[in-house]
Amino acid sequence: MKKLQFLLIIFTLNFTFAQQNPEVYILDVFPAYEGLQLLNLHNIANDNGYDNQPSFASDEIVYFAGNNKGQTDIATYNLNTKSKKWLNQKTPGSEYSPQKFPTTNNVAAVRLDKDGLQRLYTYNSKTGIATKAIENIQVAYFAFYNDEKMLATVLDGEKMDLVLLNLSSKTTDTLFYNAGRSLQKVPKTNAMSYTLVNEAGNLDLYLLEMETSESFFITELPIGIQDYVWINDTQILVGSGSKLYLYDTLGMSEWNRVASLEEYGIKNISRMAISPNGKKLAVVAEKR
Repeated sequence: MKKLQFLLIIFTLNFTFAQQNPEVYILDVFPAYEGLQLLNLHNIANDNGYDNQPSFASDEIVYFAGNNKGQTDIATYNLNTKSKKWLNQKTPGSEYSPQKFPTTNNVAAVRLDKDGLQRLYTYNSKTGIATKAIENIQVAYFAFYNDEKMLATVLDGEKMDLVLLNLSSKTTDTLFYNAGRSLQKVPKTNAMSYTLVNEAGNLDLYLLEMETSESFFITELPIGIQDYVWINDTQILVGSGSKLYLYDTLGMSEWNRVASLEEYGIKNISRMAISPNGKKLAVVAEKR
């Protein structure tokens, strides 16, 4: 396997995205000798606007922030019927980072209004009507632990704080400062992961045990990388250019190349999501 080499890129702590025309792709994932086999690339966004931040509601349903005639709304895509529709009713702003609540069909998303107000909302899955989930918090990114608790990064000037949100009690607890944007629930565990900016300006990846509130350092993300996804409870995947690299917490302390999307004409891989059964991978990238 080839060791990972990356170029430093500029971090962005808001919704401005470096990619020129990001699209959301779905691939079938299979284990392979010394890597992963990725097949059947399919563009589920397929337009000329901003399409980003995918999440799986189930093995068949994918949510993402999609371009809807110049406004970013919550797109839902059915992998079985290969059909896309819009979940939310039109609002004064744009919706980002849509994610299904763990045990209900409602969806949470960050709404960025035209006046700059940025809040977390809950969207009824049947009516598309939005209600504010929590007041007075400038949520940038988030990930569910359960229906009540989530980790979120909250805007603090030009940086972000890592905050534990309780949606039932409407309370917040700031855990760390100068956090990164990628937050994940580790599959089949009671842990979540987050990143903090280190002294070198790169991102360190940590594990947070939600029942004990203990944090543990895992590894430094490769230089310039902001996004990652747990493909199971021990393996972490990141993208750079057209390549994918894996870190195994039970293996050697290094990132190794495990797949390439170069044959599909893909570049600038960023955000990713894995289906609950681990058989589908969503990738945000550009066409060459």
